[in-house]
Order: sequence, then structure tokens, then C-alpha cells
Amino acid sequence: MRPIPTALREQMQADPQMHFCVYGDDDCKNMDGNRPVRAEWEHCFTYAGKQINEWWAIIGCCWWHHRGPGLNKEYNRYRALKRMSEEDLKQAELKYPKFNWRWERDRLIKKYEHS
Repeated sequence: MRPIPTALREQMQADPQMHFCVYGDDDCKNMDGNRPVRAEWEHCFTYAGKQINEWWAIIGCCWWHHRGPGLNKEYNRYRALKRMSEEDLKQAELKYPKFNWRWERDRLIKKYEHS
């Protein structure tokens, strides 16, 4: 697990969306199975063997969808890529050039929004 830098952690703490699971369904649960569900932060992408510490690359998930049997890494990546602005996408293409961000975003949107 890669530590989240302090400035990014503070930005995420201030975002109400990061305190809830992106799935928001009845399957959401903590490790002990109880509610209310506490969100964990999942790094959805790695690059050159390291987790990417960008605000758009980290999403809020309950234990079930982050570390439990409900984990769907591809769906989590879809949710992360949907958060990207066009400027974020351009920056990712420059900073992480060996990954085709635009293709992956379009592929996952087509899969999860048009199925």
C-alpha cells in the first residue's frame, strides 16, 4: 500500500463523495458485516509498479467492494476514470504515457454504461 500524500488526503477528506462506497448498494458492508458502512480508499491504478496518487485514481469503497469478495477492480477503475476531467486526462497522458488512458476510459464507459 502506498501512502497518500498529506495534501491529497486533506483534499479527499473534504470531498463528501469519498466517505461513501461508490457502489452504494445493499451489498456494502464493513469487515464485521455491520452498518453504517465506512468508506475505505482504493487506489484503482498502478503505473511502473506503484499505486497512482492522483485524486481521480482513488475512490471510496466499503470493505466488501475494496478488500472483500465483492471486489470488481475493473468496475472500480471505471468509476475512477469517470471522475477525470479532460484536463486530468491530458495530464495523465503526459505523466503516465505508457498507458492508454483515453482508450481504457472509453472502453469501460462503453461496457458499464451501454450494456
